[in-house]
Amino acid sequence: MKNCEIISADYVESYKIHIIFNDGKSGIVDLEKDLWGKVFEPLKDLSLFKDFKISDISNTIEWKNGADFAPEFLYQKI
Repeated sequence: MKNCEIISADYVESYKIHIIFNDGKSGIVDLEKDLWGKVFEPLKDLSLFKDFKISDISNTIEWKNGADFAPEFLYQKI
């Protein structure tokens, strides 16, 4: 899992995102139970949750409000 970077991320449904990592590992992560705390609570609104991108800096998914998950965390969830 060295140098864990997301190269592709696509919204699937509900709070699920299909992710592909630079080592070829891929799968769907369900983040519904991980959306707690000040920065993640707003993402319970699906219109906000769906609006993510891959950060050029951290190579993980991030949202406009500054929320992001460590790529290693997402890797382990697959």
